[in-house]
Amino acid sequence: MLQRRIFTAALLATASLAYAQGPGNTAAYPSKPIRVIIPSTPGGGTDFIGRNLATHIAEAKGWVLVPDNRPGAGTALGLSELARAAPTGYDIVIGQSDNVSLIPLLMKTSYDPIKDLQPISLLATTPMVILVTANSPYKTLNDLIEAARKAPGQLNYGTSGTGGSVHISMEMLQAAGNFKMQHVPYKGSSPALADLMGGHLMVAGASISSATTLIQSGKVRALAVTSAARNASLPEVPTVAESGYKNYSFVTYYGVFAPAGTPAEVVKSLNAAVTQVMARPDVRAAYAKQGLEAGSSTPQAFAKLIEQDIAKAKATIQAANIQVQ
Repeated sequence: MLQRRIFTAALLATASLAYAQGPGNTAAYPSKPIRVIIPSTPGGGTDFIGRNLATHIAEAKGWVLVPDNRPGAGTALGLSELARAAPTGYDIVIGQSDNVSLIPLLMKTSYDPIKDLQPISLLATTPMVILVTANSPYKTLNDLIEAARKAPGQLNYGTSGTGGSVHISMEMLQAAGNFKMQHVPYKGSSPALADLMGGHLMVAGASISSATTLIQSGKVRALAVTSAARNASLPEVPTVAESGYKNYSFVTYYGVFAPAGTPAEVVKSLNAAVTQVMARPDVRAAYAKQGLEAGSSTPQAFAKLIEQDIAKAKATIQAANIQVQ
């Protein structure tokens, strides 16, 4: 009888331990490493954000976070992998406007950004920048718009690809300014900027991180940034709104997501960790050097931002009849 009682007590203790450490119970979270899916190759802006966040959460909380680069399918592969993961909080992803708001509107994906992703927190926003060659006759954005109105479709502009953030921002600008230019899509920002400097393009849109060095070296001229306020890394460059288009604003966002169905307490723990890190002055300064405005948000506020961004992008895609071949 005594042996049976000891055995029963041991079973109960084992079950209690398994429950405390199980995926459905958040008391011990995290009890193992957290995978940070980065849906891009090493070295880019998303990679910087993912690794910076992982390093600083580990320092602040003592958690183990393991960056895992999963590029492919126009950055959609990493989001697809997260959507298939168990909603335990041990898989998170660094998502951005392109793979959350835009790609699912333009092509079939294996994930629904609203149904399959649980927003944790916003991490950063960054505007696009509108560029011309260093010797361009267009000194201001209004110079460019006036020329484009006089010759509809005759001026060309390059972007990093059809349907991406740069393309959407430029189509929104043309709608706001009532002018039309010819879109020339490239496979990435580098070849587009190379053709701009080579005189094969009249205008190019680009992310600040990809263009800042060229702007500062005088190889290209920045006419405007697309955010509502000037960007700290390019304080001398005016906004589109300053040129008279006060309702125009476009930024790309980056944020953290978990799979839909992740327990509320886990979401709360992740959000608190992100908020703590993103409030650090050194983290904000590191982001600013990349042209990023660092920040954080509640999961609810981030979800609302995403819904608004999808609605705005959908309207632009339909109005401009943007299609990915």
